[in-house]
Amino acid sequence: MTFVINYFLGLIAATGEALFFIFEVARYVFFGKIRWSEVLKQVYEQGVQSIVIVALTSIASGAVLALQSYVMLNRFGAKEAVAQLVALSLVRELSPVFTSFIFSGKVGARIAAELGTMKVNDQITATRAMGVDPIEFLVVPRVVACFMVLPGLVVFSEIVGIWGGYLVGVYNAGIPSATYFHQTLKAIGYVDFFSGFIKTFFFSLLISWICCYQGFKTSGGSLGVGQYTTKAVALSYILVVVSNTVLTKIILTFWG
Repeated sequence: MTFVINYFLGLIAATGEALFFIFEVARYVFFGKIRWSEVLKQVYEQGVQSIVIVALTSIASGAVLALQSYVMLNRFGAKEAVAQLVALSLVRELSPVFTSFIFSGKVGARIAAELGTMKVNDQITATRAMGVDPIEFLVVPRVVACFMVLPGLVVFSEIVGIWGGYLVGVYNAGIPSATYFHQTLKAIGYVDFFSGFIKTFFFSLLISWICCYQGFKTSGGSLGVGQYTTKAVALSYILVVVSNTVLTKIILTFWG
């Protein structure tokens, strides 16, 4: 019983620390000075260097989705609907979630490892000793860059994923190219696009928040860096899945 109580007390304390951390970040974002040169550097490292892995994952996801849906829909003589199923699935759910997973594993892990290494090497302490707030200096550029990069990566993922589905639909399922494009454009409306796109801003905030916070909490040398980086990525995955469920429910309730 004592263990359970201590666990929940520790969980409450950790939650309070995490909330205070993000409030500090928000204060600097809205009322501080953003180092845009560092933000642009982070945009390159987070976005440009992630394009290849996002493209490969997205084209494979679109192709597999088209293959599986074709097998099912062809039984009912509705293989033209493959384009609509692929487009809606990618735009509404798959691309935002899958790209956020990739972003967590690549960019989030990098952020947590960088900050964690700085923490165990006392570089963050040295930054404070020089009169510079490490949150403003190190965290804010990374958070702002995440907020800018992830939505763009998701749109790129949607386009590439639809193209992967197009390759399968046209060259494997025998759907005419013009028909595939027409069905795709017919399926995606403004509500469909924005219902997935809006969620990416929440995902980027959650990923950058958790990974920066875990980096700042790191202790225990190189072993601790690995442990806290793993924890950051795992928590990011969990929060993306949970928040996606909640946001999807809210969006469907108000937009349908």
